[in-house]
Amino acid sequence: MGQTAMQKILAAHAGKNSVEPGEFIMAKADLAMANDVTAPISIKALERAGITKLWNKDRIAIVFSHFVPAKDILSAAQAAVAREFALKYDLSLFFDEGRGGIEHSLLPELGLVVPGDVVIGADSHSCTYGGLGLFSTGVGSTDLAAVMATGECWLKVPETMKFNYRGKADPWVTGKDLVLFTIGKIGVDGALYRNMEFTGPALKNLSMEARLTITNMVIEAGGKSGFIEADEVTEAYLKGRAKRPYTIYKSDPDATYCASYDWDITGMEPQVAKPNLPDKVVGVSEVLGAKVHSAFLGSCTNGRIEDLRIAAELLKGQKVAKGLRFMVIPATQNIYRQALKEGLIDIFMEAEAVVSAATCGPCLGGHMGVLGPNEVCISSSNRNFPGRMGHRDSQVYLANPAVVTASAITGVITHPQDILGKKNKAPIAA
Repeated sequence: MGQTAMQKILAAHAGKNSVEPGEFIMAKADLAMANDVTAPISIKALERAGITKLWNKDRIAIVFSHFVPAKDILSAAQAAVAREFALKYDLSLFFDEGRGGIEHSLLPELGLVVPGDVVIGADSHSCTYGGLGLFSTGVGSTDLAAVMATGECWLKVPETMKFNYRGKADPWVTGKDLVLFTIGKIGVDGALYRNMEFTGPALKNLSMEARLTITNMVIEAGGKSGFIEADEVTEAYLKGRAKRPYTIYKSDPDATYCASYDWDITGMEPQVAKPNLPDKVVGVSEVLGAKVHSAFLGSCTNGRIEDLRIAAELLKGQKVAKGLRFMVIPATQNIYRQALKEGLIDIFMEAEAVVSAATCGPCLGGHMGVLGPNEVCISSSNRNFPGRMGHRDSQVYLANPAVVTASAITGVITHPQDILGKKNKAPIAA
C-alpha cells in the first residue's frame, strides 16, 4: 500500500520504513519554535523539571511577535523571561524586537524551514510551514519544552484528506479564497486531527506566499497539519535562502486518503467569512455593502509583500473612508523594508492608513487597533471568533487583501473590481 508524503516524512523522522494513521511515534524534530507568549511557559516547564541542557541551541527559535513592542508591563515582563533564557543559552535563532516579525512569515523568509522537515511550534498556526512540503504542527508549551530538551516529539500519525483544485481562478481570487472556500465546505471541525493535502493544477500558478496562506488556515478547519508538495515554485523560493539541504517527498499514486475533494474553481468569486466563524463563508457578492468601521491588512496569513503590493495598487490616489481606520502591518522587518523601497508605505500613509512595525497586533486582540463594542472589522487575518480581535460584541469578516483594501476605501464591503474598474487587470497572479 502506498504512503502519503506526510507519512513518508514522519516515517523518516521516526526511523521507520513506514507509518500508518493512528500509530503513535516519536519523531525527531528539525526545528522547535516558540514566541513571546508561549516561550515563558515552556521555560518554566523546563525549570520545574530541572533541565539545564537543551537539545540544540541552533535549532530552537524564539520569535517575539504577539505583544511587541511591549504593550504593557505584563507583556514586557513576559518578554524579559524569554529574552533572558535566549541569551543564557546563546540561542542563535532568537529574534527580539526589531530583528524579525511574525514567526510564520519569518521562518520561511529566512530559509529556516525546508521541504521534508518536521517542525514543532508552540503556536496553533505553526501548520503554516507545510506549504513548503514539510510536516509542521502546533503543540502546547509543555510539549514544546520536551522538544527543546530532547529534540523529539510524540505524535499520533494523522489521517490525510486530499483537496484537488482545477480550473482557472478569476483575477481577484487568491490562495486566501481557496482556503476560505474549503473551510466553508468542510466546517471548522471538518479536518479534526487530520493532515490536509492540497494539490491540483490550479495550485501550480500560486506563489509561495499564497501557498503558505492556504496551509496557515488548516487549523481553522481543525487540522493537525497542512501539506503542499514542493515543486519548481518552492525551489525558486528557496534558492539563495534555504539554510539546509532538503528532501522533497511526494505522495504515492496508490496512497490512502480518508476523504477526497475535487473542485473546479473557474468562476469562483472572492470569498468572505461572515461573523463569527471561519466556516460561515459566502461569495463577496452576498455581503456587498455591509458597513465596516475598521479594516486590517496583516497577520501571519496575509501580511506578506505580495499582499501589500495588492493593497497599494488599489490605494493609489485613494483615501481611506471617512470614519474608518485602516491598519496595515507588514509581517516582518524585511517585508517592511521592501515595502519602503517600493514606495508602498508612502501610498498607505498618503491614503491615511496607519502603518505599524511588524507584530501580530490586532489579529489576536492584542494591541495596535483592537475593536470596541459593536464595531465591525474586515480583516485579512485567520480567525473571527467572538472577541478574537477585541470586544466580545465586535464582529469580524475575513477576506483576501484586495477585498479588505477595497472595503477600507468605501467603508462598506466592496469587490475590488469596483475600485479599479472591471476592465483593469487585477494586480493578482492567482
